[in-house]
Amino acid sequence: MLRSDQQNGNQLSEWQGLRRTVDRPLEEALGLPNSAYTSQAYFEYERDNLMAKTWTCIGVGCDLPNPGDVRPVSFMGIPLFMLRDRHGAVKVFHNVCSHRGLELVSEPGRIKNNMVRCPYHSWVYDLDGNLRSTPMIGGPGQNACPGFSKEGKGLRQVRSAVWLDMVFINLSGDAPDFVDHMAPLMNRWSHYDFSLLQHGGAESSWRIDLKSNWKLPVENHCDAYHLPWVHPDLNRRSPFEVHYPLLDENLFAGQGSRAFSGEPPAGEPALPMFPGLTEAQETVAEYVSIYPNATAGVHANHVWTVWFEALSPEVTVERMEIYYIGEAASDDAFKRTREKFCASWLQVFQEDQWVCEAMQRGRHSPAFSGGVFSPALDAPVHNLHRWVARQLDRAAAPLAAE
Repeated sequence: MLRSDQQNGNQLSEWQGLRRTVDRPLEEALGLPNSAYTSQAYFEYERDNLMAKTWTCIGVGCDLPNPGDVRPVSFMGIPLFMLRDRHGAVKVFHNVCSHRGLELVSEPGRIKNNMVRCPYHSWVYDLDGNLRSTPMIGGPGQNACPGFSKEGKGLRQVRSAVWLDMVFINLSGDAPDFVDHMAPLMNRWSHYDFSLLQHGGAESSWRIDLKSNWKLPVENHCDAYHLPWVHPDLNRRSPFEVHYPLLDENLFAGQGSRAFSGEPPAGEPALPMFPGLTEAQETVAEYVSIYPNATAGVHANHVWTVWFEALSPEVTVERMEIYYIGEAASDDAFKRTREKFCASWLQVFQEDQWVCEAMQRGRHSPAFSGGVFSPALDAPVHNLHRWVARQLDRAAAPLAAE
């Protein structure tokens, strides 16, 4: 057996050299190695060298409906919290008091008096993260102390952006501007007026707890190949044969369908559609995995988003939110339609659950090491693997030069 430090060194070399086997022509490429799905050391390496250095989804704005709302989140083990400030903007901060490192926000709720208070020594921060109050810091009845300044001792804010109600962060702070980063997809979907979207409420959310690495549901979402066998009902409505691949080397991969029908469930009113769509655009639906951990499905009459919270190498929380155009999101006339849409999409993703979990179990087999790809059908999945390998290769370059 290898000593643990030697084994970790060998694994680090393997992860830093992924491009040699993954970033190759489709018919020659191998997939990511098993350790990329099972190793805690890789999980942390990936967090620090891939997830932290790009724009990664950590939640949704609809979880913070009102100014002063706050919600703790974990970024692969790093404690953060989201809040909606008094102007309605979503902000993200490291969830730690600057004094003694206490976790400040332990559960979702509403901040009192627009202030975040540490329950340990009652230090208080405003909604911009500034340190405002340090009670008795100088002794009983002394709220100031010689040699201590509040300046520069506030909460550490994390660079963030919101699109399609998904909250993205760049933990390292040095990724390209979010709009520039997301431009290929924003431009592709520019004919949809996303400003009209409203969340569908209680009947438009669900979660699934997956015993799987986060990459497997993302890969599965890129894959249309499995539709006839895993999703027979969906395949009848949107046949595999009318699906087409979607690829962007640096941002997304997925699939589209030319068989979408905006027809409502039997006996229900038709949902409003995005204005200005052509007849052909009304029959198109596109489903993309936005690297690294978010997916979106865009249709003429609704949009859903899914994001994957990686809790450990082999545990992931999958959350979906569904949005409608204008009044359809809240009008009682569409309540049954919203319920049926939510149930229908939940069924599709539940059908995928066993697939992701069975692939995860397969990653423990010494007979499997990355797998191979169908030259005709696996380009979107391979695109994700190449993106991961390239990001880690770039991160490793400075290390190799030292």
